[in-house]
Amino acid sequence: MKYLILRRIMQLSILTFFSFGVFNFILKGNLSSSVLFSSVPLSDPFAFIQLALASLQVDLMALSGALIVFLFYAVFAGRAFCAWVCPVNIITDFAYFIRNKLGFNQARVFNVNKNLRYYVLAFVLIFSFLFSFPVFEEFSYIGIIQRGIIFGGVSWLFVALIIFCIDTFFSPRFTCSHFCPLGAFWALSSHFSLLKVRYNLQKCTKCYKCLGVCPEKQVLWMIGKENQDIKSGECIRCGKCIDVCGDDALGFSIINLRRENEK
Repeated sequence: MKYLILRRIMQLSILTFFSFGVFNFILKGNLSSSVLFSSVPLSDPFAFIQLALASLQVDLMALSGALIVFLFYAVFAGRAFCAWVCPVNIITDFAYFIRNKLGFNQARVFNVNKNLRYYVLAFVLIFSFLFSFPVFEEFSYIGIIQRGIIFGGVSWLFVALIIFCIDTFFSPRFTCSHFCPLGAFWALSSHFSLLKVRYNLQKCTKCYKCLGVCPEKQVLWMIGKENQDIKSGECIRCGKCIDVCGDDALGFSIINLRRENEK
């Protein structure tokens, strides 16, 4: 539960900083564009790319903000945005919890290939260029929910309910693990990030609890087979596998680049 609690604190803290003006000296704006400590620009790189393709123009301030955020995740944190920042994760985690409580954990109305998100990503970028507007930013459920929380209103509750119902009754973790183009963007960007989950086969008793909780089970292919870091960019660094592992066989690790190159 340690990492779950830390993730919720992080997600709710970010929403609180955005929502109340008293915290503007720490963080002001929203997840698409913000300012940290009244001086450091932060921009969503995926939103920036859409805007650049749509307008065929580049704002230097937005570019610098996008580079800061991109380098943080691509070089260090990996796809952690999805588990530690995005408010939709709170909804989909809750949907998965309810789904299991209702006994729907093995049932699904339709099967969806996890690669769908990469096709959605490609279509978003192509259509942003062809139609001259940022497609995902215009209709983003992430943006609708976080702006609704920050600025008030009720329309975001309807969007949140739709996501909850899809993930609970139709296909588990559909929104984040199968459809989301932003998640696909970070997955492609995160393969070489330094923060990894390390697996120790010698400590593992093969209880496979980690596979039962992981939202991206395909990244745990090495469980019960070999010592290995989880190198896939699709790992969201949520720490669920670490929390449930009673063998201390899984844990966060910073890659030693010199050691990796010597292998």
